[in-house]
Amino acid sequence: MQVLDTYQYSADHEWVTATGDMARVGITDYAQDSLGDVVYIELPDVGTTLAAGAEFGVVESVKASSELYLPAGGTVIAVNEEVKERTDLVNTDPFGAGWMLKRSEEHTSELQSPMYLVCRL
Repeated sequence: MQVLDTYQYSADHEWVTATGDMARVGITDYAQDSLGDVVYIELPDVGTTLAAGAEFGVVESVKASSELYLPAGGTVIAVNEEVKERTDLVNTDPFGAGWMLKRSEEHTSELQSPMYLVCRL
């Protein structure tokens, strides 16, 4: 399993990495491996504001369906439309091309909260 030092990870196996005034969010390599081949992804609309811990989407695979939870609150500023069409990107590149959304950095203090981000692997 791949783990990147510059990313933070939630107990629900989502990751977040912040750069400048935005953060990218996706699922971990462990999560995609556990799910198996991803066949469908549901993501929020751009402009949606979500609190930390809020459900932001669903990933369905040949094995299971799993809800996605936002590790830290913010407004969705971009959704990876390509990953919705090419769901295999979540399996082949979960930390790169398989990202799910970008959110604003208006809640940066939540990235330090053990309630939502429990570990740096």
